[in-house]
Amino acid sequence: MKPDKESARGLAQVEGYLLWNAEVEEARRQARRFTDALPWLTTAQREDVERVYEADRMEVCRETLTRIAGRAVELRREYTERYDRLRARCVAWTVLTVGTVGGTCTALTLIGR
Repeated sequence: MKPDKESARGLAQVEGYLLWNAEVEEARRQARRFTDALPWLTTAQREDVERVYEADRMEVCRETLTRIAGRAVELRREYTERYDRLRARCVAWTVLTVGTVGGTCTALTLIGR
């Protein structure tokens, strides 16, 4: 792998790590906010509710991210296929145009003699 690709991959991994940690911290904040609304919970109950809330939130995030990543792969494939078809058409039109212009110039040269 080229150094620039390795760097980009490393940066993407760091970014993913930081984003995931931010999501974990947000889940913890929301769990605390949820249990703060339930003042009658004991400390053990509060910890259990927060743990379950966080685990549920993280599972939802994981499923969402997996779905988004899958869709990104699908879109990349679709757009790559479209780009390849467009490029092939452009090359074909260019070759056709150059051939037509070249043929016309040749014909005019021969007629003009």
